[in-house]
Amino acid sequence: MTLPRVQILALGGTIATAPDASGAMQMGLGADDLVAAVPLLATLADIRAETVSRVGSHSLSFDQIHALAAKIMGLDVDGVVVTQGTDTLEETSFLLDLLVERDIPVIVTAAMRNPALTSPDGPGNLLAAVRVACDPWMKAHAKALGVVAVMLDEVYAAADVQKVHPTRFNAFASPQTGPLAALVEDRLVPLSLPVRAPVEAARKRLGKASEGREQPVALLWLGLDEPGYILEAMIDHRDQLGYRGVVLGAMGGGHVPERVASLVGQLGEIIPTVVAPRAGGGPLLRQTYGGPSSEIALRKAGLLWGGRLNPLKARVLLETCLRAGLDRAAIAEVFETFG
Repeated sequence: MTLPRVQILALGGTIATAPDASGAMQMGLGADDLVAAVPLLATLADIRAETVSRVGSHSLSFDQIHALAAKIMGLDVDGVVVTQGTDTLEETSFLLDLLVERDIPVIVTAAMRNPALTSPDGPGNLLAAVRVACDPWMKAHAKALGVVAVMLDEVYAAADVQKVHPTRFNAFASPQTGPLAALVEDRLVPLSLPVRAPVEAARKRLGKASEGREQPVALLWLGLDEPGYILEAMIDHRDQLGYRGVVLGAMGGGHVPERVASLVGQLGEIIPTVVAPRAGGGPLLRQTYGGPSSEIALRKAGLLWGGRLNPLKARVLLETCLRAGLDRAAIAEVFETFG
């Protein structure tokens, strides 16, 4: 029997750490090391392993993920597994989902417990990811599923997965939708298919994103009684600061403190500014509350609406839109599809 060809691309992260002389965990393991730790992989697939980088995901760049997407697009294999750190997995997997269009499973996995601890989850997550990559249901629905994350025997859509705890073993979830599938024994049990229309619509607009230069996007979290000093600085010194877009982690269904409402409106006039739910996911309101800091007023003022995307994912999408050279109207149309 011919085994499916699965390419493992290792970026670093907890899954690839080893202790130094002091006991502190440092980046060091490569793709071959990860594969060697899971002998059972050889019974599942024809494994090809490549170390792309040895860096924690907190230090990955948009440019690196664009280059990774281009590499994935050019691979002649039956499935791809990317290993990385958990710090930005919810962002990198979503960016890959926007950039990669393949009819093979593309999976991102990682580890919460490092290899020096009892019961590290890296080998199990890698084994699960390869099992998922080889599964007939995954292969049959690869385009409908898009890029997925596999953690702790569950499969999550890249647009929905979130890291919901900084250290816990079961740190990943899709609070709005739940998992797409679950591994039980050696079986993959399908549970649902994601709503792909927003990602597909965005991808049609983002064809040249990988050719563009980075477009820094600020992420501002709004809290109780925010005075707005950073907003003032961005309005008065936009060119010096260098940001090309802003995402606001807004309150409730799309609200900001009334004392900064006018500043938010001014910011939205001079730079693409997206309102996203600081609660972790949408969809946001559009036409319920009145007043100068309400969703009705902000939308009338020209703020872009993040829909169901949390601020982290909204920032990924806005940077990608700007990199692709989209104007404000086109960016608004892309975000509109996300609710």
